[in-house]
Amino acid sequence: MSDTVKDETGGSTKLGLVNLKATTVTCVPIYGFLPCATTFWGLLFMIVVYEVLLSYGGQYISAGSDLFFETFGTGLFGASIFQLLGTIPQVGIILVTGIIASPDSVDEQAEISMGLLAGKTIMSLTLIWGLVVVLGSHDLSLPATSTSSDLEQDEKPFTLSGYGVTFDVETSKTARIMLISLIPFLILQLAKIINSPSGIHVVVLVSLIVTIGLVLAYFIYQIFQPWIQNRRLEFVLRKYIRRNLLQNLLTAGRRPNIPVIREIFHRIDQNGNSYISNSELRSLIVGIQIEESGLRQDDLVARVMEQFDTSQDHQINEQEFVTGLSNWLIVARDSISHPHHGIFRRNSAKTTTEEQQSLIAKNVATQSAANDGRKDWLNYVKAGLLIILGTAITLTLGQPLVGTLVQFSFAANVPSFLISYVVIPLALNFGQAVRAISSAREKTEKAISLMLSEIYNRIFMNNLMGLVGFLALVYIRNVSWDVSAEVLVVLIICTLMGLYTSFSTKFPVWTSIVAFLLYPISLLSLYLLTSVLGWS
Repeated sequence: MSDTVKDETGGSTKLGLVNLKATTVTCVPIYGFLPCATTFWGLLFMIVVYEVLLSYGGQYISAGSDLFFETFGTGLFGASIFQLLGTIPQVGIILVTGIIASPDSVDEQAEISMGLLAGKTIMSLTLIWGLVVVLGSHDLSLPATSTSSDLEQDEKPFTLSGYGVTFDVETSKTARIMLISLIPFLILQLAKIINSPSGIHVVVLVSLIVTIGLVLAYFIYQIFQPWIQNRRLEFVLRKYIRRNLLQNLLTAGRRPNIPVIREIFHRIDQNGNSYISNSELRSLIVGIQIEESGLRQDDLVARVMEQFDTSQDHQINEQEFVTGLSNWLIVARDSISHPHHGIFRRNSAKTTTEEQQSLIAKNVATQSAANDGRKDWLNYVKAGLLIILGTAITLTLGQPLVGTLVQFSFAANVPSFLISYVVIPLALNFGQAVRAISSAREKTEKAISLMLSEIYNRIFMNNLMGLVGFLALVYIRNVSWDVSAEVLVVLIICTLMGLYTSFSTKFPVWTSIVAFLLYPISLLSLYLLTSVLGWS
């Protein structure tokens, strides 16, 4: 067995660039240990295996970056590091495949990289976006604050225009921010007009500079206007409540246990003045062990005070506490489809209601600074290990997956970029699709708003960081510019979906059908532009 793929003419090409005239081929394991294949079904199996492993890598990176954000909290690191970590899988694949590629294959690898960038963005804005609308839909004639029990009793018969989702104005603002990421794509369309190689080189350089500038501006904006970070923090906090508080603070009828909540208030109110101060609120956070989720106490105190203190006097009275905690519990309860969902099962390692109340009564002063610091460092180490593991998986499998896709495209007689447009984004978007399904099933305006905002934020970073990696590859390795069709499709889809969200706070179910149809339409458009019209 040789180190190259051989054909009957006596020539040879590197693995992944199989000559179309080949009738007999041999292959060697990539890196000396990864399996390889030459038949259609063998290549398809390899793609599935790589996809599953790549999906795990993306999930490890996502879990690690979430833990970094929870530990750092809002601020400089929350605005920058957390955002950058989420782009590692995509940027890693683009850079590794482009750098390792031989001069003969670098153009094709660049085309696949752009297919990956476009495919990930468009899949998020069509298929995943549509899932959120379909699974989160409810009767639009009912108030947005209705609970699931209200919906079951009062809902009208299902119609495509009468059912849908609603979201807040911050989601519309996030969609407008996403539209800003299209500026470099618009600049790149000039490359289609300019025929001179030097002119195209200048367009690519200008677009690269603008892209880097927009990324830095986005980070700075979040430092001075941290509402985007705060929404992410709220999302994490809601997830913690669903997972840990319901089992102890709901009655058998799945309603907030008001007597227990009032008892908790009086235990926290240690000075007996009928108000909870910031310092006493820290006791609640320690008592219900929210800090175990990795979140910073300062961020949590500020968030709880903001939501509970409706009178805005910087302290929480008994009624505000009962109302605020009850609202948390109702939202968390309504996110569960049936009463025997996993979070209602009592974990033997968890405390009972009495033990929980006893913990709440403890003052945060008993917690030493050394323990807090040690917990932070453990979170950093855990997050770092998750990110390193996920990055290693992504970088190791990126080139083999792309090479296998190229071979498979020859075997299936389809353009390789069309496969990269569908297959790799499917693995990279798997985790986001799972989160979208979970959030949409809550059927509340807040859950839908946070999920849509996450989609738009991720697309913003996906567009810009993906372009940074791709344009750097094009500029440094002097790759020919053959991806104007992909750029145009991204421009059209992002503009349509971004503008619609910018000027609306309601999506009927029929809009999800349009979104689902946009995905095959975009795929067909790319095929017609590149394979039929010869557009590059």
